[in-house]
Amino acid sequence: MKEVEFLKFVIESIVTHKNDIEIERKEDEFWILLTLKVNKEDMPYVIWKGWNIVTSVRSLLRVLWLKLGYKINLKVLD
Repeated sequence: MKEVEFLKFVIESIVTHKNDIEIERKEDEFWILLTLKVNKEDMPYVIWKGWNIVTSVRSLLRVLWLKLGYKINLKVLD
């Protein structure tokens, strides 16, 4: 669950509606899929300029993936 706490920490520093952050974690034998949902008003902060923020967060999750030893993917719901 370190990846959920990490993602929540990063997203809380970006958005203004911190109470509306929802992170769902699904795991199988190959991947951990994190699904992120934020307030509609915060979506421009999360997907700013062609998904650069989401891409950066995914890169940070890859670093965590290397440390923890399993693959992590992030999906953002609108």
